[in-house]
Amino acid sequence: MKSVRVDPDAKTARVEPGVVLNELDHETQAFGLATPVGYNSTTGIAGLTLGGGWGWLSRKHGLTVDNLLSVDIVTAQGELVHASEAENEDLFWGLRGGGGNFGIVTSFEFQLHEVGPTVLSGPIVYPFDDAEVVLSGYREFAASAPNDATVWCVIRHAPPLPFIPEEWHGRKVVILATFYAGDMEEGEAVLQPIRDVGAPIADAVGPHPYTGWQQAFDGLAPAGNRHYWKSHNFDELTDGMIETFIEYGKTIPTPETEIAIPHLGGAMNEKPVGATAYPHRDFEFTMVLHTQWMDSEQDEECITWTREMHEAMAPHATGGVYANFVPEEVGDQQAAYGENYDRLVEVKNEWDPENVFRLNHNVEPTK
Repeated sequence: MKSVRVDPDAKTARVEPGVVLNELDHETQAFGLATPVGYNSTTGIAGLTLGGGWGWLSRKHGLTVDNLLSVDIVTAQGELVHASEAENEDLFWGLRGGGGNFGIVTSFEFQLHEVGPTVLSGPIVYPFDDAEVVLSGYREFAASAPNDATVWCVIRHAPPLPFIPEEWHGRKVVILATFYAGDMEEGEAVLQPIRDVGAPIADAVGPHPYTGWQQAFDGLAPAGNRHYWKSHNFDELTDGMIETFIEYGKTIPTPETEIAIPHLGGAMNEKPVGATAYPHRDFEFTMVLHTQWMDSEQDEECITWTREMHEAMAPHATGGVYANFVPEEVGDQQAAYGENYDRLVEVKNEWDPENVFRLNHNVEPTK
C-alpha cells in the first residue's frame, strides 16, 4: 500500500500506510509542497502520524496530526469507515495521537504547505569541551527564535562525514542542526546569531534540497543496530539541565549513541490540549536519548546508562512523553496520553470494546 496522490491545487495528499517519509517527500516536493513529518526518512507514515508526528516543519506548521484532514480506517468490526472533523469526529480525534488503538488506517489525507524545494539548513559542529558555551548560546537563540527557525542540539561522537575535519572523526562533539522554513535571505539573517556562537569545527549551513535535509541523518541509525530509547519534555533549558547534559555526555557508552535536545514549541503549542488525542501542547524542548550499540554484551551497560540519565533529568521534566519515543512493552500510557486518556477510553469503548487492537500503547476499554 504505497500510493501517494498529490492534489497540487488543493495542496493535499492522499497517502497509503505502507509509505515511508522519503517516498512522501519525493512526491510532494515535485510540486514544491510538504507536510510536517519526522526527521528520519525511513520512518513509516502510519505509525508516525498515529503517535502525533513532529519534525523540522513543526514549529511553523504544527504536528503531523495537526495537518491530518481525514482517514479511511478498518475497525474492529471489519467495517471500512471514513473519519474527519465532519464525520465520526470522536474517532478522528482519537486517531490524532492515540496510536493504533482503534483500527487499521488504510488511507491518510494530509494538508500540504509550500516548502523548498531548496531550504536553508545544515549542521554546526563544536568540540565537546565547548558544550557549556554552545548549550547556553542555543538556549538564548531559542528564546526569541521565530517559528520559521528550528535548531536542535545533539551531543555525540563525530560521525565520519565529509564536512567534519578528519581529525575529529570519532571524537566527542556538540552539533547544532539548523533549519529555516521561510525565505532563504531572511533565514541567513535569522540564523546568523546561532552561527556566531563559540568557535565551530565545521559550519555546513547553506542551501540544501529539502528532501536531502530530510534524509541527512538516516545513516546515523543503520539497520541492525541495537537500540534503547528514553525521552522527556521540558518547559525550559536551565543551568542545572545543561550541567546534567554535559555530565552524561562525558560518559556516552558508544560512538553511535546520541543525546538529542530538539527545540520545538511554536505552532505545536498553539492548539488546546484537547484539540487532538496528542496532549503535549505546553513544552519547548524535548530530550531524546537514542542509545545504539552492536554487541549484545553491552546491553546492560547501555540500558543502565540510558535509564540513569533519564532519571537524572526527571526533576526538570513536565511529566509528559512522546508516545513514539517509548517502547510499547515499557510504555507509560498516562505520560503519553496525559489528561486526554479518559476521553481516549471513551473512544475505545465505542470503537474497540473487546480490545482487539492492543499491541500498542494500549488504551484499555472499560466495557
